[in-house]
Formats: sequence, structure tokens, C-alpha cells
Amino acid sequence: MLTSLTLNQLVGLDDTHIMDWNGTKLHSQVLTSLARLRSDANEAGFDLRVASGFRSFDRQLAIFNGKVRGDRPIYDENGNTIEVDSLSSYDLLCSILRFSALPGASRHHWGTDIDIYDANAISSDYVVQLSMEEVCLGGVFYPLHEWLDFLIKGDQSHGFYRPYAVDNGGVAPEPWHLSFSPLASICEETISLDIIKSALANAARDKKLELYSTISEHIDEIFNRFITSSPE
Repeated sequence: MLTSLTLNQLVGLDDTHIMDWNGTKLHSQVLTSLARLRSDANEAGFDLRVASGFRSFDRQLAIFNGKVRGDRPIYDENGNTIEVDSLSSYDLLCSILRFSALPGASRHHWGTDIDIYDANAISSDYVVQLSMEEVCLGGVFYPLHEWLDFLIKGDQSHGFYRPYAVDNGGVAPEPWHLSFSPLASICEETISLDIIKSALANAARDKKLELYSTISEHIDEIFNRFITSSPE
């Protein structure tokens, strides 16, 4: 029986719901369906691998802070590096949130979401970028995603779908990002603005969350645009 996560699990502060699966960390209730999807992919000639699964709050915090501080590049939809020196703190925040969630607000905290690629399509030394260039027509992973389109539309993907399939002005489209709907939908119903606010306030106090004042000023917009706006 699928059950909701605790508040700390929802925001990535508790990983007791997570299991290690061939080196990838995922919610224990996702594993059977993922194994079935991978088996179907194998029969179709693909080696569906997980590039990223569960991500803790601290890991997401490091990613977010690294982008604010300039230690990590920020890209636009075309894969070009954004020059951030002239951006306001608000524009910088929105540029980051197009591709990277706030700590506490990432679907990867739940263990229900994965970033995937086809290992059969690349050499062993290929560095997976998780970019639109890879998944669009002519890209190395286009055949895998064309096959996934067919499965998802036919309700044959074992519960997996793309939460960021459409650009609604919030998170940019990410075809490689799959979510296990039966469990993720429960998490979506449980997560709230107050839960996110509390997690961010604690991070700002204890772990030095960058851009906290700007985040706090625009938190209602951020919640509606970047956290709850994905088409389900």
C-alpha cells in the first residue's frame, strides 16, 4: 500500500524511505515498477539507466548555493551559459529555478523521480549532459524518448510520466525527468507552502541558504510557478 512521506522525508531531511538499487537511491516502492520499465526498454533495444535518483536536502542546497555563488554554471534553454553579473537577485533566482529546485522543494527528495538515459546509445567515456540537444531529433537519446512517448501516451509506462513535459513559464521542459505517479501524486497533495517556508527558514538559519531574502519576498510566486505548476 502506497503511503505519504513524513514532513522531513518530503523536504529531503530524512532518507529512511530510500533504498540503494544498483548504486542508485530510490524510494523502495518505486523499484518494482522501474524494473518492469527497464525490462521493456531492454526488449526494445535500450539500456535504460538512472543518472540521478534521490537527492537529499543538503545535496540540493549545495547545488543551489553553488549556482548563486558562481561555482556552478547556469544555463538557458539552449544550453548556453548565462552571464549573471548584470542580473538582479530576482532574475538570478528565476534563472536558477528554471533547471534547479530550491532545497526542500525538489521532487528528487521523494525518491519517486529519476533522470534517465540510454547506455546503449553512448560509449563508456561519454559524459551525460541531460540536455535538450541529447533528447531532440538527431540526439543520442532521441530514440529512447520517442519510445517512451509511445508508452506514456498508451498508459504502458508502469506509472512513470514526465512532470516537466510542457513549459508553463516555470521549470523548463526536461524530457529525461520521469516521475512515478502513484506515489508522487501523494507527495504533491501533501507538500505545502508552509512546509517549504519552514524548511527554507531553517536552512537560512543553520546552513546559510543564499538569496534567502529574495526567496522570502517572492515565495508565493515561486511556490505557484516553480513548485506546483507542473502539468500532471
